[in-house]
Formats: sequence, C-alpha cells, structure tokens
Amino acid sequence: IPMPFTMGDASYIENENITREEFYNKLTSETVVSTSPPSLEDIMDFWEELLEKYEELVVIPMSSGLSSACQTAILLTYEEEFEDKVFVVDNQKVSVTLKQTVLDAKKMADRGMSGKEIFDILSSTKRDSSIYIMVETLEYLKKGGRITPIAVMIGNVLQIKPVLQLQDEKLDAFAKVKTVKQAKSVMIKQVRKDIETRFSGASEKSIKLAIAHSNVKEAAEIFRQEVLEEFPEYQVTLEDLPLSIACHVGQGSLGLACMKSWGE
Repeated sequence: IPMPFTMGDASYIENENITREEFYNKLTSETVVSTSPPSLEDIMDFWEELLEKYEELVVIPMSSGLSSACQTAILLTYEEEFEDKVFVVDNQKVSVTLKQTVLDAKKMADRGMSGKEIFDILSSTKRDSSIYIMVETLEYLKKGGRITPIAVMIGNVLQIKPVLQLQDEKLDAFAKVKTVKQAKSVMIKQVRKDIETRFSGASEKSIKLAIAHSNVKEAAEIFRQEVLEEFPEYQVTLEDLPLSIACHVGQGSLGLACMKSWGE
C-alpha cells in the first residue's frame, strides 16, 4: 500500500502520478513537503480483496516510530472481519531493512508457517538491523520538527553534515562531521562494531549490507565499492530511498544499513 505525500498543494504517490526524476526536479529546500498514512478505506479494501484469495495476511508497515500507518493498521485488526486473519507486525524497520523483513516473512510462509508464527518471529527480531544515514542539508529535518532552526543555522554556518541513526523505532543524531569522507568513515566504523557486537555469532551469510540514497546514484555506487572493500565477505546491495522517506531527508542523502536475515 503506497504512502502518499504532498508537495505544495498537490498530492502524489510514487510511480503512480510522479516519477523519481519529477520529484527531485520539484524538490528544493523551500518546497513544502509532507507525508500522510494511507486511508482507512484503501487499507480495508485491499485487505478484503486479498482475503478472498488467502486465509491469512501478514502486514509489515513502516516503523511506528516514523509513521502512524502502523498503529492505524494494528487498530483495524480488531475489526471482526480481520480478527485472527490479519497480523500487523511493528518490526520497526524502514526502506532497505523493511524490504529484508518482507523477504524473511516470505521465506517463513514458503516453509508453511502460519501468520501468527511469522508475526511472533518478526516481533522478536526488531533489533536485528541498523541504518546510518548522512543528509546533505538540515532543512528537511527542521521542517519535520526533528531539529531546531538555531541548530540548522549553526550547522549551515559550520558546514556540519549530521549522520543519523535509525535503530529500534527512533531516528536520532549519531555523529556530526564536516566532510562526506568523514561521514562514510563513521558509518563504516559503526557497522563493523554492530557486526562484532550486536550481531556477534551470526553467520556471514545471514548478515546483509545495503547502500541507500536519494538521487545520488553515482556517489552511492562509489560508496558501495568502498563498503565492499571493507567487508568483502558480505553482500552489499544498492537501493533508492522511497520518495516518502526522501521527503524528510532531502536530496543527496547517503546511508548504510546492516541487517541480519532470518533462517540463514
């Protein structure tokens, strides 16, 4: 179910009425951009349609810490027509880590697990990922209320590039650096620490790394090669950030995600 967003007075859905190229052409630091959860009607209609074909649904929304869509979906499961048929997982993931959760859920379903069994496993693996992301400008974070105007002014004057961390349900400031090189170094160093501590004992096959970016594909591919040199034993994929997330971090963001997949 797509996440709608508005730019100015118009409402958009990625790949339905706006392309990535059109989005970034419209996006400036002055553009008023906001996101909203899918409508209750859209969610219920989609679930009803699927339940005509399937016995159960496992729904994995964006982290409840970043969107109200998750809580809305959870409340809908108390409706009689969805009770014990729809299982909404607040796995506290987003973007590339959310994608990995969906792939894990698919593996579980292929092995014959029930919706409740999949729900229980995914609910217990909330801490199995981290995302570190460098943003090009603080303006979009200010608009979202995640940073004060004074901090933005100081950051712009000092040319600070913040590195943010998404772990569990919180998006927090993690480090403040002055160059892209320093930001990439910080992200790589922390991912190595996560692998050695939080994911200690996990098999090499189960550790997945991913580069995510907002309209800086060439820089992202360079970063991917740098990460591969640091972690030659792991798979490193390259992904575009969804536009519903790019609304909040702006153009030019570059992130590194580390996650542990299930069943490997």
